[in-house]
Amino acid sequence: MTELVDLAATEAAEAEELQTQAQPLVGEAAPEFSLLDQHGRTATLESFRGIGLLVIFIPFAFSDTCTNELVDLRGAEDLLGNDDVRVVVVSCDSIYTLKAWADSHAYPGGILSDFWPHGEAARAYGVFNEDKGLANRGSFLIDGDGIVRWAIVSAMGQARDLDEYRAALPLALDRG
Repeated sequence: MTELVDLAATEAAEAEELQTQAQPLVGEAAPEFSLLDQHGRTATLESFRGIGLLVIFIPFAFSDTCTNELVDLRGAEDLLGNDDVRVVVVSCDSIYTLKAWADSHAYPGGILSDFWPHGEAARAYGVFNEDKGLANRGSFLIDGDGIVRWAIVSAMGQARDLDEYRAALPLALDRG
């Protein structure tokens, strides 16, 4: 029983540390990126200027938690079909893996490959796990001026709640 308590305490501490790492970006200019999507097209932060952008980092496309998150996101037309905010998913998988995943799950959104230089975008956003060679589960809401307005990072295996995204969306739209 002590091992379970220690594991829960470790996971809670890890989640708190990950969340703390993401917070310095809030209120700052979002790190630039230039990544290929699952179709081999280049997407940059600059290409989204003028609209809000939700950047969702995932560890691996074919893992259970990531698949469940993206399938839920696929069904969230209020997020994927929003004209004021675009959603992009970023993974350290190759474009070929991401295309296979998107095709097999009929995912309509953009999935960007942070494969090479491996994890460069994830590092810039503070979510690259050097020990495991993957992106931690981090999400960043960026306004049309390129400023990070909200961020959340979850522990490994812990899915994010789409309602958190919905609640944060006004932060990307309010330019008050």
